Amino acid sequence: MERIVRALSALLLLTLTVSAQTQAAPAGVSARAMQIHNSAIVVDTHADTPQRFLDEGFDIGNSDPNDPGHISLDKARAGNLGAEFFSIWVEPSFKGQYAHRALDLIDSVYQQADRHPDRMMMAFSVADIERAHKEKKLAALMGIEGGHAIENDMRLLRDFYRLGVRYMTLTWSNTNEWADSSGDIDDPKVEHHNGLTDFGKQVVLEMNRIGMMVDISHVADKTFYDAVAVSKAPVIASHSSARALTNAPRNMTDDMLRAVAKNNGVVMVNFYSAFDDENFRKAADAMAKERDAAMEAFIAQHKAEGKPVPYAEYDRIEREWMAKIPRPPLKSLIDHIDHIAKVAGVDHVGLGSDFDGVSGATPAGIDSAADLPKITQALLDRGYSADDIHKILGGNLLRAFGEVEQVSHELQAAQPAAK
Repeated sequence: MERIVRALSALLLLTLTVSAQTQAAPAGVSARAMQIHNSAIVVDTHADTPQRFLDEGFDIGNSDPNDPGHISLDKARAGNLGAEFFSIWVEPSFKGQYAHRALDLIDSVYQQADRHPDRMMMAFSVADIERAHKEKKLAALMGIEGGHAIENDMRLLRDFYRLGVRYMTLTWSNTNEWADSSGDIDDPKVEHHNGLTDFGKQVVLEMNRIGMMVDISHVADKTFYDAVAVSKAPVIASHSSARALTNAPRNMTDDMLRAVAKNNGVVMVNFYSAFDDENFRKAADAMAKERDAAMEAFIAQHKAEGKPVPYAEYDRIEREWMAKIPRPPLKSLIDHIDHIAKVAGVDHVGLGSDFDGVSGATPAGIDSAADLPKITQALLDRGYSADDIHKILGGNLLRAFGEVEQVSHELQAAQPAAK
């Protein structure tokens, strides 16, 4: 009798465990789409959540259903998000402290992994991502957003790699000393370089050598073409969309998409509606001056009071402004994936959400990582095969990342470190 009770108890425990691991499909997502989605390694190459970790004390294990953030462990599990590249973004106002701020953000990611070892692990390679997937843990990777973080020092670049950074966006919205940005390319007050300087080209080559992916989101067009010409490994656009559909300078022209394909890289589509929907972009641009003035006044008030600007407050104000514009349908986002797949090829497109960095301005229905299966359903509805959907969800990025690792092994065997 005792053995029967033990057996029944074990069966009940197994049933509860399986039940807990089975996620309900989001509204409108079929069983077939969920099967395809849950059998993929889903990789997202850009989330700004470290700002929340560091400035808010946000815990990725937070289960509050009212939390407005896009990323948590619960939301990642619900959406079968297997690997997240957390953005190490240093606001240019930290001038003189760029590397220090980057180190603080890196530490904040490690702290989250240390806090939740049963559900999250630091990852540094394709093999690590695959291992995390088998162990049903979120693989946490990092990418520096903005080359100014290395403070023009190749040694810092290598140090960031040693700490786990696996891509670097050559610029953010600000031109740095060695690469032009799309964010200020038309500003006559900014000193530009006609793309990459000689030092900038050395940075790209050193990234190739150490195995850090070259990210060309945010860069000026000439910087993009210089980077693709110089790089010996596939490049990525960690969070960019198609300019043919939405005329934002951050987005990539069809010629650029074809150049990425020739380089065997990947363009990871941004979920920000101003990059995915032309009407939304125009509406956002129309209120930009008023919005920026309100934000500057808010920041000035905090500085006058000797207070830092909390990310949560900054995000709240951004959300209030974005809420004035109707969110576009999910179709707008899927159109960009579809366009890039048609122009560059289905082997060269992926997901780079910009989660926790776009202040609620995602397309309708995409409110967090838990909604990622809706993208699979939309691709299935457009006739994409399961194999191609797997590529888009993460397979393409894993392939490019693997090639970057292989090029690094070859280069390190042939040449010493750059000074």
